[in-house]
Parts: sequence; C-alpha cells; structure tokens
Amino acid sequence: MTRRRQYLTPRRMFLVLFAAALIAFPLVVKQGSLHRLMILVFLYALLGEAWNILGGFTGQVSLGHAVYFGVGAYTSTLLLVKLGITPWVGMLAGGLVATILSQIIGYPCFRLRGHYFVIATIVLAELVQILFINWKWAGGAIGISLPLLPESWLNFEFNSSKLPYYYISLSLLATVVGATYLIVKSKAGFYFRAIKEDSDAARSLGINITGYKMLAMAISAFFTGVGGVFYAQFVLYVSPDNVLQFSLSTLAMLIPVLGGIGLLWGPVLGAFILIPMSEFTRIYLSGAGSAIDLVVYGLLIVLVAVFEPRGLLALPDRLRRGGRAR
Repeated sequence: MTRRRQYLTPRRMFLVLFAAALIAFPLVVKQGSLHRLMILVFLYALLGEAWNILGGFTGQVSLGHAVYFGVGAYTSTLLLVKLGITPWVGMLAGGLVATILSQIIGYPCFRLRGHYFVIATIVLAELVQILFINWKWAGGAIGISLPLLPESWLNFEFNSSKLPYYYISLSLLATVVGATYLIVKSKAGFYFRAIKEDSDAARSLGINITGYKMLAMAISAFFTGVGGVFYAQFVLYVSPDNVLQFSLSTLAMLIPVLGGIGLLWGPVLGAFILIPMSEFTRIYLSGAGSAIDLVVYGLLIVLVAVFEPRGLLALPDRLRRGGRAR
C-alpha cells in the first residue's frame, strides 16, 4: 500500500493527465492555427530545455545557440537537396554536426568567464551567419527552399494536415525532457550543478571543469540542432535570416529564465506562457508597427527577473518561505 501511494503522487498524476491532454488536444481541437501554435510551443520548449542544460544547470550563459539551430537545419536541408538523403537521417546528421561545431567553439570560449563568454558566443554566432549569407553553394542570403515531396513519414513532409508535425514535435520534446531528467539524476548532472555553484571549489575536488562544460555544450548543441532540422522540415525553407537570427538565441534563453532556470520543467512552462503570448500580442498589438508586443512580454521578463530571478516555478517555494528571496 505504501509503495502504491509513492507511485500515485499528485505530481505524477498531474504529469500523466497533462501528457494525456497534449496527446488528445489535436483530436478534440480541429483549428489548424492552434495546431501550429502548439507545434511552435513544443519546438521552443525543446530549444529552451536544450539551452537549460548548458545555461541553467552548468551556469554557462550562451547567446549563440542560433548557430547550432541553423547548422542543424542547413545540414539536413543540404543532404536532402544535394544528395537526396532522407531528413530522418539528416536529423541525426544535423545534431552531430552541431555537436562537433560546439566542441570547436567551446574549447576556446570556455577559457573565458562571465560576460566575456557571453560576448564570445554572440560574436561567433554573427560570424557564422555572415558565412552562410556569403556561401553561395548553401543558397547565400536567399536561402534554400526544400523540394515538395510526396506526403509521407519517410519524406518527413505533410501538406494536407499539420497533425503529424504536432506529434513529432511533441515526441521530440518528450525525448529532450526525458534525457534532461536522466542527466540531472546522473553523476554528470551533479557535476554540472557543482560547477555552476562554485567552479573553483569543484575544481579543487578534482572535477574536470572544462571537460564537463564541453559535455554540457555537446548535449545542448545536439538537441538544438535536432530542433533546427524539425523547423526546416516544418517550414520547408531555410535562410540565414530565419534559422541563424540572433533572436533565436535570446528566445532560447528567455524561455527557461521565465519558467525556471536550472529546473527540469522550467523551459516547458516558459514556452507555454511566452510563445502564445508572443504570437497573440504580435497579431493583435503590432499591426501598426509599434512593436507593443515586444514591450508586453519584455515587461513580463523584467518583472520575473526582479521579483523571482529563479523563474515562475520557484514562486511556490518562495511563498512557502513567506515571500523571502533566496
């Protein structure tokens, strides 16, 4: 009886019901626009979860994750367009290329600390974008349109309905959340958090600081690259402006910051709040070009940063402590 009660905790029951609701959502709600919105929520939750592995658990704030997203998208697209290789293979290849690139970038950048590391990631992201803008073989500034193939799971193209994209993006998000959970519970996850809290103390205990930072960067880049491949197949077009833009890096960071940085479900909560709010405010408030939509959700981020820097998921803990900041 005790063991049964342990399995049926309120938190686990909520997660089961939440998962069931997400699975049933497109079968109950038939509006294609809402399906597209949920696909974007899942995609950006994936990106936020991937960023959280490096920035949230290890404490290395990166503003260059658009590089891995874009490289993943371009790798899959070029393999399909130039060699006719299925995007499913391209998804693995995109993640691996993003991982390799992250190690090339990470080795010199991890010699820097604090805001110097952040600046370095921004500069490298801008350099990669300029490279693709001038790389004619990869489409240059115009980009590449993916060919319209017969609708099938093998071709990873679905034109008559967005439903397959919905379940693929949900499955990818579930995979990233599951992988992050295993990482958090592992020895590597313990080392990540130790490095974040006090890297000098962690080094004194014999932890290979650079090695574990590189590992966190590799895992983060792989999942970000996979997200880029999915996005390329979803919109059937890649260009430096839509897969290498700086706003992708900032959004990947803001989502876990809003929901709960360094927390497993923080990026998921952040994406479920920020992406719908961003879409709705963009539609209803930015028609005159006044960018009020950016002001609205920018203000929300500022309020969270001021009153609870750990994110919305940390609010219950703060309330239990009588409103005192940690």
